[in-house]
Amino acid sequence: MTQVAGLAAAVLLLATSAIAQQADQPPLTGEKAFGDWKNDHPGVWRLIKPGDLQKPYVTASASNSPGLGDRPEGAKPKLPPGFSAELIASGIDNPRVVRVAPNGDIFVADSGTDQIRVYRLTEGNARPAEEAIFAKGLDRPYGIAFYPPGDKPQWVYVANSDSVVRFAYRDGDMQASGEPQILIDKIPGGGHWTRDIAFSLDGKTLYLSVGSDSNVAEDMSTAPKGGIEDWAKSRPLGAAWGSEEGRADVLAFDPDGNNRRIVATGLRNCAGMAVQPATGAPWCVVNERDDLGDDIPFEYATAVKNGAFYGWPWYYIGSNEDPRHKDARPDLAGKVTVPDVLLQAHSAPLNIAFYEGGNFPAEYKGDAFVALHGSWNRGVRTGYKVVRLQFKDGKPTGEYEDFATGFVISDDAVWGRPVGVAVAKDGALILTEDGNGTVWRITYGG
Repeated sequence: MTQVAGLAAAVLLLATSAIAQQADQPPLTGEKAFGDWKNDHPGVWRLIKPGDLQKPYVTASASNSPGLGDRPEGAKPKLPPGFSAELIASGIDNPRVVRVAPNGDIFVADSGTDQIRVYRLTEGNARPAEEAIFAKGLDRPYGIAFYPPGDKPQWVYVANSDSVVRFAYRDGDMQASGEPQILIDKIPGGGHWTRDIAFSLDGKTLYLSVGSDSNVAEDMSTAPKGGIEDWAKSRPLGAAWGSEEGRADVLAFDPDGNNRRIVATGLRNCAGMAVQPATGAPWCVVNERDDLGDDIPFEYATAVKNGAFYGWPWYYIGSNEDPRHKDARPDLAGKVTVPDVLLQAHSAPLNIAFYEGGNFPAEYKGDAFVALHGSWNRGVRTGYKVVRLQFKDGKPTGEYEDFATGFVISDDAVWGRPVGVAVAKDGALILTEDGNGTVWRITYGG
């Protein structure tokens, strides 16, 4: 890992000189909302609309992967006034999704080592009283869910890259007591491998996200057997074929893994899911396609509507045709569902959590936090932060706020890449990042 701790002073200088938006200032809109990491700061609000889309290839497609540096001494996520971050753990190989058990234990998918880790914190702080490996020998585990929903789950579900398994669970278990039971197999592996899962509020439906195999279905220029018209008649709206068949979808199952059905199609990579407590709707955060330019197309967070088609690979953000599939599916024009909240292009959202805790100020309740991992496909990097999506009466306003920043060291290096967000039993926000393999506890007040 590149040594960049000497740049810590530059980070602190930049952070001190940044000025947060005042609460009564309007959100940044249009091109002003695009920005880059130097403009990110807790309290900055953005509102991006479909009409803000640029045309493809206005800028060249960048290849700008970040160098990963050691976390500068004392560096923490930069947060709004009144909030603080404490380190729970560090040196984890590849911490990704984090979920909190009803008893308060913190489960972390360590995807790179094929393990699920669990942490039990000392009451009132981030110091682990106990930690253990709950399960190992998995296959790039990512999504985690407890079943049935409620105070006394009996199972821990884990989404591998090619299957969903479950472990018998009793309240407080820190190690699985038995072997995993395979519930769902024959999930396409490879490509976008992050499989997330979530249960409906009533526990009757298990949602599973399956990302695409490729950037923009390059091998689908050949029509399916029988032709596109016949394919479209017998498949859900916007269903893909070839190596992409059964991918770029959100699926649903009964809790036992049976009764497979497609909820929605055309979501290139729904890397994170959560069910909104206020409405019961499943939500996705989606990594959109690359190679069209710095600010196109927008990433997004959206409630996943049954039977909806979100555009990939032929269209994006409504009926905007991808030039690489020009005139391929005119039958789908006008049938693309526009997502609810648009996020800056190439931010790479990976996880979402709705806040219903009691620790943060009242105005946070019902809002959602999204972890932006950052992407290689932008000339000046963006993402590498956690943002807060604003909701009013259970509906998204489209505005979002920088909440946790400070993970970028310079134009060439970052120390943190946010991945997982979850709300702890005490109302703290738990955050994972896989740049330096750390887990954080974020709280408000003394």
